[in-house]
Formats: sequence, structure tokens, C-alpha cells
Amino acid sequence: MAALSDAITKAIDQARRAEHGRHAELLVNDGPLRQTVIALKQGVRLAEHNSPPAASIQVIRGSVKVTGEETVVLTTGTIAALTHHRHSVEALDDTVFLLTTVTSVPGAESHSTPGTHTSELLRVREDD
Repeated sequence: MAALSDAITKAIDQARRAEHGRHAELLVNDGPLRQTVIALKQGVRLAEHNSPPAASIQVIRGSVKVTGEETVVLTTGTIAALTHHRHSVEALDDTVFLLTTVTSVPGAESHSTPGTHTSELLRVREDD
């Protein structure tokens, strides 16, 4: 069993030292359920990618901009369902977040087809 506070500290320390400014640590791996602590240095961007059938992001420290069909900024303490559309994530500050994913759902593909989604990313603040 992983201590979340230890994982947060380790992740941001590792990201700050890493050449690419990021670090991820898988905390829970139980069948299709995954929970990963991800740390990004300010300005680091995770390139556009697909989401698994279900995913949420909880910002523990800092803030991120998620760009996909819509652009939203998520700040410390925010938890939101992630879009089922391709999206990218950029750290606006040194940031740590908990990514929870379900990697398979019976009867669903691991990546959605364009135009299908079951939830929308929580709108916190729009960019001007």
C-alpha cells in the first residue's frame, strides 16, 4: 500500500530533476483500475493523447490546462472527469495530480470513437 503524501513528494522531486520535467508513479493497479501520481514541472506539456473508457484527474498541487474539444484550467483541489476526446495537458505551475483510469469496460473499446463521450470535463475557467 502506497502512502499518497510520500508519492506526491517523490513525484515532484523526481520531475524537477528529470530531463523532461515529468514523473509518474503507479500507486494502484487492480484489474482495469489504475491510479497514478503524475508530476509536471511548470511549462511541461503531455502531448495530445486518447483517454481510456473512464478517467478522472484530481489536482493535488498546482494547476494544469487541459486542451481538447474545450480548454479548461484545473487548480489545486479540483477533481474532474476527463473528456473522452483526444486532449493534451500542460502544467501552468509545478503540478502534481492523481490520475484515476479504468482501462477496460465490458462492451467498450479502450479508446472512444470521434463524437462519442459519456461525460464532459468539469469547466472551471475558460481561457480568454
